[in-house]
Parts: sequence; C-alpha cells; structure tokens
Amino acid sequence: MKADFQDHLKALPQAPAGRYPLGTPFVRALAHGSMSVELFAPSTSQLGQDIQQPHTQDELYVVQRGRSGFWLEGERCEMQTGDVLFVPAGARHRFEDFSQDFVTWVVFYGPQEGEPT
Repeated sequence: MKADFQDHLKALPQAPAGRYPLGTPFVRALAHGSMSVELFAPSTSQLGQDIQQPHTQDELYVVQRGRSGFWLEGERCEMQTGDVLFVPAGARHRFEDFSQDFVTWVVFYGPQEGEPT
C-alpha cells in the first residue's frame, strides 16, 4: 500500500459535511485492520481553527509541512515539519495558530479506547 502526499493534498478539502460547511479538511489515505491513515490540512476547511473532537483510537501525527501550536489536555507545544506526536485515545487536543501550509499525516491504530498502558 502506498499513499501519495501530492495526490491526497490535491483532494483537499473534501466535500462539506457536518461541522465543515466549507469543506472537510482530511482525507483517508490508507486502511488495514485497525489502522487507518489520513492527511489533515486544517486550513483547507476555511474555519481558521481546528475543531476536531477526541478520537476513540490512539493516534500518531507526523507533520509533513508547516508549523503549528498543539494543545493536548491543557499542555501546549510547538510542532514543525518532521515532528511526530502521540495522542492517546479520548484525549482532548487541537492544532492552534497553524501556518496556511500546515499539513500532517494522522495514523489511527489499535483497539477502541486505546492500547493498555
């Protein structure tokens, strides 16, 4: 399986849906078993903010391009191209003050409610 960054980026935003009336800022790139990979570019929604909700699986973010602040359960850090971040299932999180070119891969994996610690 292969996911082509440029092809998936061109597919953003996806059609408007639910909380994204101007276009959905993510697209599924790969899936196998419990794992799925999406490309997420929050600026393509034209909302000016990341409105994602906690997810039921553990996540890895791999920043492909740009920079962003990242808020996770009350703590903030800065993200840039090449950074990798883990978010446990159910954790509140969002990207903040992201650059217009900010794009990240999101890898969801494992059982619902996350891996045991």
